[in-house]
Amino acid sequence: MATRERRAAVVENGQVIELMIERPVEERIVGNVYRGRVVNVLPGMQACFVDIGREKNGFLYRDELLSFHLSNEEEDEKKKRNISDFVQEGEELLVQVTKEGFGTKGPRLTGVVAFPGRYVVYMPQAGYVGVSKKIFPEEERERWRSEWEQLLLNDEGLIIRTACKKEVRHEAEQEILFFRQMWEELQKRGKGAKAPSLLYQSSGLIERILRDFPLDEVGEIVVDDREEYHFIKQLLASYPNMESRVFLYKGKENVFSHLKVEKEIEKGLRRQVWLKNGGYLMMDHAEALTVIDVNSGKFIGKQDLQDTVVKVNIEAAKEIAHQLRLRDISGIIIIDFIDMKREEDQQLVLHTLEQALKTDRTKTNVIGMTGLGLVEMTRKKVRQSLQASLSKPCPTCRGTGQVLSDEAQAFKIERELWEYRGSDAEAIVLELPSHIAPVLFGQDGGHLKRLETAIGSRILAVPKKTLKEEQYEIRYIGSLEEATQFVERIKKR
Repeated sequence: MATRERRAAVVENGQVIELMIERPVEERIVGNVYRGRVVNVLPGMQACFVDIGREKNGFLYRDELLSFHLSNEEEDEKKKRNISDFVQEGEELLVQVTKEGFGTKGPRLTGVVAFPGRYVVYMPQAGYVGVSKKIFPEEERERWRSEWEQLLLNDEGLIIRTACKKEVRHEAEQEILFFRQMWEELQKRGKGAKAPSLLYQSSGLIERILRDFPLDEVGEIVVDDREEYHFIKQLLASYPNMESRVFLYKGKENVFSHLKVEKEIEKGLRRQVWLKNGGYLMMDHAEALTVIDVNSGKFIGKQDLQDTVVKVNIEAAKEIAHQLRLRDISGIIIIDFIDMKREEDQQLVLHTLEQALKTDRTKTNVIGMTGLGLVEMTRKKVRQSLQASLSKPCPTCRGTGQVLSDEAQAFKIERELWEYRGSDAEAIVLELPSHIAPVLFGQDGGHLKRLETAIGSRILAVPKKTLKEEQYEIRYIGSLEEATQFVERIKKR
């Protein structure tokens, strides 16, 4: 869709399992490569701050320094040394962003640059070859490691991804050549650049999706923008039978609404999640962790109490894995399952959780169950959670609840207006909260004008201070003359 916000959803067996949102006001910098300058070395933390030209300095641990990685010392001896032995204040470094900055924290950096492709992860200075653990047995991985090492030059390194099968070896080799050339060009730019400066910008939303998801498992790709449709077909031209799986959605209704994805997004912002058997989850987010409480709810069961408890917990374990991925929850996660007396039941529930998490592309780690019966786990933070992206603290309840952020509300209105494209209406009258209007209008009203051109109707927006959060209404659709009169009547009230 030609709206400013770009959204993608992965739907599997009719269920939304992952959401990705990209906005112009939220520039994504993970994967970007910078020439940075070390501004502060912290020996006590074995880390340093690096100025990369952003609002907040990047944070770089000693073990992520290229000089540390390339040191020939024994690992145990190397780890005894201080960060000051590997980097000095004022030194210029080539660094890559591995994690976005959030809140008061700046972005996380590494000195070991890596470029992920569909078949390989190319690491120009890593000096080793790794093979996906999903390729087995171990003897097969060793053979692959040996074969691919022969293709590398100097200090190059690779991680062979699961998608890299024998029949695509030629494509994988071409990918390496592409990254090698890109790295050489990046180095040339870096030599003439002054720190801080951006040397390489990572891929956009569409390229990342096509790169990260196994194409042989994709049934169809539905897109509602003609330009993006042709762009995707162009990207997939070299992949057998993939172009025919790309479809252009032409309906007037928002494609997410048409495919029932919009409802799943709304559910993904709710605190309570119902289970199929009548139990439910309560999900609470704090600054340092997420707590998930499992409740039996309406489920009574036909057997004894412990069997009922186990059934609810097993269903909850599966749904928790789904919700973590859907909501993009990361960091420390504590799960309070319903108490189970038998150790074998506890192990069964833990095993169910671990198995359900295997489909998650983001790294997870189930640590185990505490003496209080709480399950501890972690999930790597890659981007903002769904809640952080789409909501903000409610000004009415002073932060105890959540409402859609100004940007999310503006984009929601934008999508609804877009559904009127191609209609006979000369004008549309819209009432909306005053604080949402500047976000919808854009600088000097530029975006509103572009939106009017795109849908072929004048948009007469009436900002009102009396409207509360998430309150807006399309009041009139029709002729421009009557719409203008309607606006005048509204303003006189």
